[in-house]
Amino acid sequence: MKKSLIIVTGSESTRDSLHAQLNEYIPKEIEITSYSLELINISHLECDILLVSSNDALVHLSYKNITYNSNHLIIAKRTINFDNIDLIVPIPSNTDVLLVNDTKSSTHEAIGVLRNLGIDYLNYIPYYPGLNGVFDKVSIAITIGELDKVPPFVDKIYNLGTRIIDFQTIAEILSCAGILISNAESFSNKYLQKIINVAKRLTVSSNENAKLVKHLGIALDGLNEGILVFNSSDKNISVLNGNLRSILGLSHSNFVNKNVYSIITNNEILDFIFGNFKENEKIININNNEILISKFYEFQNDSIVVTFKSIKETILANEKMIKELRNKGFYAKYIFDDIVGESQEIIKVKNTLKKLSHSNLTILLDGESGSGKELFASAIHNESDRKNGPFLAINFSSLNDELIESELFGYEEGSFTGARKGGKQGFFELSKGGTIFLDEIGDISLKMQSRLLRVLQEKEIIKIGGHEIKPIDVRIIAATNKNLFEMVKKNEFRKDLFYRLKMGYVKIPPLRDRKSDLALLIHTFVNKESNYTYSITTESIHELCKYNWHGNIRELQNTISYMIAMSNSNVLTLEDVPERDFFQGSFEDDLAYTFMEFVGESRDQLNDLQIKILILIYKYNLNRNIIGRKILLQSLGSHYNLSEYAIRKNLSYLETLNYISTSKGKVGIVLTELGRKYLTSNSLT
Repeated sequence: MKKSLIIVTGSESTRDSLHAQLNEYIPKEIEITSYSLELINISHLECDILLVSSNDALVHLSYKNITYNSNHLIIAKRTINFDNIDLIVPIPSNTDVLLVNDTKSSTHEAIGVLRNLGIDYLNYIPYYPGLNGVFDKVSIAITIGELDKVPPFVDKIYNLGTRIIDFQTIAEILSCAGILISNAESFSNKYLQKIINVAKRLTVSSNENAKLVKHLGIALDGLNEGILVFNSSDKNISVLNGNLRSILGLSHSNFVNKNVYSIITNNEILDFIFGNFKENEKIININNNEILISKFYEFQNDSIVVTFKSIKETILANEKMIKELRNKGFYAKYIFDDIVGESQEIIKVKNTLKKLSHSNLTILLDGESGSGKELFASAIHNESDRKNGPFLAINFSSLNDELIESELFGYEEGSFTGARKGGKQGFFELSKGGTIFLDEIGDISLKMQSRLLRVLQEKEIIKIGGHEIKPIDVRIIAATNKNLFEMVKKNEFRKDLFYRLKMGYVKIPPLRDRKSDLALLIHTFVNKESNYTYSITTESIHELCKYNWHGNIRELQNTISYMIAMSNSNVLTLEDVPERDFFQGSFEDDLAYTFMEFVGESRDQLNDLQIKILILIYKYNLNRNIIGRKILLQSLGSHYNLSEYAIRKNLSYLETLNYISTSKGKVGIVLTELGRKYLTSNSLT
């Protein structure tokens, strides 16, 4: 299903520019809509991601009484468009220039960006609408896409174009849409191509004007990548920017017209840049940093352009690493609020794990298949002090010893037949500063148990085929659906490893032991699987509660998906509940009271928030007005400090009690007859 992105900007010209930029970088999985505050004619914005061009635009959105509902709100970070930066470099030093933009803050911000890029030799004079002063002696203006705001007395205008959205903001959009890893390669390649295009223009300029080359070199110092440009005939350098000086550890700064061989002494770098152009990309270790080096030949000017990108600074530029990490659970998706349930059993587990999250103890999650162990592991990571680090998961059940060892510890180049050139980092190294989740740990061999024990004891690893001992900084969460204590008795699992893992032991209760959560879980899955377009009857929930759910949460979710697929309407009834031979486990009809007791006890135990929700729904229904989650959040959210998740959770609870009926679209939330009776009997209407 496509994610929706809405862009809100101050002016129409900015809207056109940013929309065009995002169309270039954002894949088709995201549907983009844009509005300017000059022409917007709607009162509410509904989307997955709301991108606002500036803090000023967000304030004006509020001034116009435009409401919004989105899962993610992003204030865009903006930067100068490098495509046109070479326009202003030839301006002589100490020249007075007007810097023209639409607001005071954006004008001063643009001046700061240009100065940080190294174009600090001009006398910038801020100019924006409403500013008083005498400026008619200034004949040159630089504007950031605001041509209509340049005063008429200016003779020469340099238009750098509208400020563009920066690298970090676009990455944040992809991350919020859940597609950063799968699109990182394409995204980083486009970004790198922009930098290469700047370098190409720099190469042309070098033959026309040495001074221009110098100034452009200063501007390129502001880029994150190292840039080297030299003539392929005489090997003399025309550009070597500040970032490359830092990468190579060079102390002096004047390299123009010096020979490459006199500056670069690393033979591996020299062999690459002067080698066969069929190999146009290579990873080289420079001063203990892995650097991705790319090169191309500029035929028109007989020059070679080389870019240097630090893998440690941004993983997006490393195509090989992206391919390794893709689809391997590189980030934690869930938090504790995503774990549905109000039973004493699940609340106790959540509280225990929240406390353990803030420790550095190894945690062992013991739970049946389908009970949500990876969800708990993900929540632990996001609750911990390591939440900003990586989260990697590996399932041992389908891997042999050799593959497990390779994935966990990595290997050196040439350590075995088929080993990748340059070797490979293992999960323990890639998880630095974060968490690694070892699922189905009861399935590993005694040999691998010994290696894992060393990691837990010494906090260090040795790669396959390597001799260097490397310290690691990683928190380990393990999980199993086997009885490890019985395996220890049978000498199938190391006793010392078992007790190392058991430091933070937590038993995840099976679904049949917390049946009071079933109704809430069923409503949650119906809403999730149907995108809030389906509902389910009380009788159907009653029938589903009779089953013992030996496949746990996973089986319940799959069953709800099946019922939705087979239903002839958007209300799931008893007819949609599969026949009993559909299920693999047993039914216990004599335990059917569980659901009815849960409902009966809960009806007299509504909290203040739930009562307020019922009253608000009653008032809207009475006046024939539609009410949904957004209105409830706007009306009650600030007073009760609510999130959208909390609203959904309470609505699911009230629907379980048959007090309300929810549907998506023109009907909204409706109070049932039972809900009206509750309010009447308690004198709440």
